[in-house]
Amino acid sequence: IGISSRSTLATYMGIMDDIRAMFSKETGEPAGLFSFNSLGACPVCKGKGVITPDVAFADPVTIRCEACDGTRYSDKALSFRYQDKNIVEMLDLTIDEAVEYFKMPKIIKRVNTLKDVGLGYLTLGQTTSSLSGGEVQRLKLASHLQKEGQIYLLDEPSLGLHAKDNGTLLGVFQNLVNRGNSVIIIEHHLDFIAASDWV
Repeated sequence: IGISSRSTLATYMGIMDDIRAMFSKETGEPAGLFSFNSLGACPVCKGKGVITPDVAFADPVTIRCEACDGTRYSDKALSFRYQDKNIVEMLDLTIDEAVEYFKMPKIIKRVNTLKDVGLGYLTLGQTTSSLSGGEVQRLKLASHLQKEGQIYLLDEPSLGLHAKDNGTLLGVFQNLVNRGNSVIIIEHHLDFIAASDWV
């Protein structure tokens, strides 16, 4: 998947447009105001959340933007609220919290797929560039959970997973297989090897 500081779980799963539309409808403001890549960007850091001063004869140093305190949004964007949360507070919801918070079926369905692959502890606004290799694989897997007749090849999907979440991921793989997909994994974890039909 595209690993970028401007790509988040919400954008990758296709729910960020819905979140911006909710804010726009509630406030009467344009949806672009609730994007740090558009009208809502902090004017100082341009929506990056950090500043890299140009220092001659030294390695670049990245510091948190003081104007937005790293939120990446302008003061105007942060002044609007939807159900008692501004856009940053909404993106700070974990996947587990988002399942309870949102009412829109499309958002709930997509957030649930993230929970199904064991990513419930991540936040909606977490950047894809901050994810481990195993988390990136599971994020991509979440976007494919409803497909049939596919072949999935994964390299160490348990990487970065807490031991208790292995069972959850094994359940996801079994559901994929039950839907007529083939799952091929390169894995050293014995639980995954034991659950395989062929080794």
